[in-house]
Amino acid sequence: QLQLVESGGGLVQPGGSLRLSCAASGFTLDYYAIGWFRQAPGKEREGVSCISSSGGSTNYADSVKGRFTISRDNAKNTVYLQMNSLKPEDTAVYYCAASRHPTVQAMCVMGRRFWGSWGQGTQVTVSS
Repeated sequence: QLQLVESGGGLVQPGGSLRLSCAASGFTLDYYAIGWFRQAPGKEREGVSCISSSGGSTNYADSVKGRFTISRDNAKNTVYLQMNSLKPEDTAVYYCAASRHPTVQAMCVMGRRFWGSWGQGTQVTVSS
């Protein structure tokens, strides 16, 4: 059974950093694009970042470009999201998901209909 587990969330002050991890069990991430999504209270879940299976294609939401970096270590079966210069509006539950859809692999699109195998989420709170 495909399972993704997020970790690394927590409480951080504005301007601070966190690194989220998305670890896979029951399958190898080698053939999957991995996406990070977030959902703030009362808001729709939105795509944050995506990385193709090869790591050659990445995508970022405009709101996080220049601050967040996605990477993958297939040897560790883990994808990371380095979040710097955090803002209060980054506060949300962060989820990772997997996709083998060819459109995702080619262009790293983050429309939710392309993604599955969602993790349980990790809370990120940015507050002073």
